[in-house]
Amino acid sequence: MPMPDERAADRRPLHERIAADLRDDILSGTPAPGASLPSTLRLRERFGASNATIQKALQLLKDEGLVVGRAGAAVTVREHRQGTVRPADFGRPVEQGKPYRWLTEASGRGRKGSAKLLAVSEVRPPRDVAACLELPDDGTAIVRRQVLSLNGEPVELVHSYYPLSLAAGTPLAGSRKIRGGTPTLLSELGHPPQLTVDRVSARVPTQEQYELLELPTDLPVLRTLRVVYSEGERPIEATVMVKAGHLYELQYEFE
Repeated sequence: MPMPDERAADRRPLHERIAADLRDDILSGTPAPGASLPSTLRLRERFGASNATIQKALQLLKDEGLVVGRAGAAVTVREHRQGTVRPADFGRPVEQGKPYRWLTEASGRGRKGSAKLLAVSEVRPPRDVAACLELPDDGTAIVRRQVLSLNGEPVELVHSYYPLSLAAGTPLAGSRKIRGGTPTLLSELGHPPQLTVDRVSARVPTQEQYELLELPTDLPVLRTLRVVYSEGERPIEATVMVKAGHLYELQYEFE
């Protein structure tokens, strides 16, 4: 049986551990965007690593877009691409004729947002989703699968599920994008969103998530299971949103 200190040991390759420490420094603001990382010599002294190991660690950060540099030159921290998202901003219906709020928020930050609808189908949802929608064991739902992108880069994979009794015969079950987003459509259908509950976790990406989000390295993803309730605490939507962990942080506000 391993000793407690052995169980707690970080068994990742050394270059991944070094990259993790440097990544945390960069995302915390030290060094700031535009500043140089410490020299290879300083990094070797800090981490007790060889030059080759330091270079492998820096290459991971380059692949993730956190730093830039070339052989023989200082490695510089890039402007952070990690954006702060306030989930409460996107659950409200928009005025008639207006685009989905996520797209307008992206534009307000100087980015071009786009949504690609991958598929719409009737499925038996994952067990946690089915429980949130209060479906019977053999119950089915309509799922809408989308990929959201910023400036052409995929940043979020979205699977939205709707009870068949609510979605059948409506645009929710259609293969076209929904103008204004589903909060607006649900309101028009007589089911205005009144309460949203988020459950957020960090996970290792699945193969589908890794490929569709074009993840540069083996970074974790942020998974949000969001349940939307209408009048009478009726669940009308359950959405699994998977965000590239190196591009997002979530901001929640409480009183």
